Amino acid sequence: MTTGERLRPDVVVVGSGAGGAACAWALAMDGVRVLLLESGPSFDPLDDYRLAHGDWERSAFPAKPGSSFEVSFDRMQSLDPRHATLASWNHNLGRLVGSGLRKGVAYHHVRGVGGSTLHFTGEAHRLHPESMHMRSRFGVAADWPLDYRDLEPFYTRAEAVLGVAGPAQDVVRWRSRPCPLPAHPQSHASRVLGEGFARLGMSWQPQTLAVLSRPYDGRPGCNYCGQCNRGCPRTDKGSADVTFIAQARRTGRCELRPLSHVTSIEPGPDDRVARLTWVDAGGATHAVSPRAVVLAAGAVHTPRMLLLSAGTRAPQGLANESGQVGRNLMETLSWVSSALHPERLGSHRGLPSDSVCWDFNAPDAIDGVPGGCRFTMGTLEADLAGPVNTARRVVPGWGLSHRRAMKDQFGRVLSVASIGEFLPNDGSRVDLDPARRDEHGQPVARLRSRLDEADIARLNFMAS
Repeated sequence: MTTGERLRPDVVVVGSGAGGAACAWALAMDGVRVLLLESGPSFDPLDDYRLAHGDWERSAFPAKPGSSFEVSFDRMQSLDPRHATLASWNHNLGRLVGSGLRKGVAYHHVRGVGGSTLHFTGEAHRLHPESMHMRSRFGVAADWPLDYRDLEPFYTRAEAVLGVAGPAQDVVRWRSRPCPLPAHPQSHASRVLGEGFARLGMSWQPQTLAVLSRPYDGRPGCNYCGQCNRGCPRTDKGSADVTFIAQARRTGRCELRPLSHVTSIEPGPDDRVARLTWVDAGGATHAVSPRAVVLAAGAVHTPRMLLLSAGTRAPQGLANESGQVGRNLMETLSWVSSALHPERLGSHRGLPSDSVCWDFNAPDAIDGVPGGCRFTMGTLEADLAGPVNTARRVVPGWGLSHRRAMKDQFGRVLSVASIGEFLPNDGSRVDLDPARRDEHGQPVARLRSRLDEADIARLNFMAS
């Protein structure tokens, strides 16, 4: 039986990650009644995150029931032998890709209240202003319909909710107001790395982070445990659940329903959504016909949901008259290099990404390659924050010799991490798997990925 028709929200927001949470907050703050539907569970920072337990280093972000989506991967592209040096490897395990094809490992996300902000590092950047004019300036991708000046006031509002800490000003990404909180101090290892950047003629500055450098909005300041990716039990990291969603719910105009999986979005005759249906944790079906629906289920599951909504009034899927839904998926292009420093740095301490180099971030900063990149401290993001993973991935051997090597090498690992522009291409997309279905009997999302020559050249630059 269909229930829930008595619900009369003005707007239904589907997905409670960064986008959905911020949207629900803005609507609720402006007096709009919002129903926020989340397919995954809620996480209790004190009970669910294991940093106070002895096995913390062997525990990744908690995999609660229902906290991840099943996805499939289409066949990946062949690896050109010219680019063999880009295949991932480490000292103990060797090469991590055994075939001549790129390998689809996982879709890194959290399905839950707060989405992937629950396990993100906390970096809170503003887009480079020139990156909003890629087509007109550089002949690739597309131009935004807005520019940086249009977005700047909204950056400022979002940073105030999150409690962003960082430098007071940025020459390129100008600010109408300083960051709400002062920048975090750089760790000793980060300062040492910065000295190396300076010798290369490169800059190195404190990072803008949605991590509190002092108490703010009822949340404590950071204790620098360095484990942002495992979930923050203290709530000093600005994940969406403790910031946007908490404030939205305090208005009394935002109703949150976790474990509520949307199964259909039905278009009406007027080219608007006529009805939205979801299933709760007990298997009961609910439906509502709001004034508006906001789909904010992420880069993979938003297009999946639109494609699943195909019908008489939307034969190619909802909002897909152009045939572009799911196409041009933009991925994360990253590289991490780790090595041993001659000195004991205590590199397992501090924030995962407390400093950044923006020198090559402009779209024309890398010679001959459109699209930029940035470099940060990456030791903790590489999960080299404790003795267990150092022993498994850095220090070989066993027994007394291993113990001596651990004593000598623990805390000496330095990692440089980089993230680069991934330009849209039609070979990277989301569609529906014709063979695999989820627990609701619906096709799972299938991911296709292709690196174009410009992306490979950018990756080579990042690695070098």
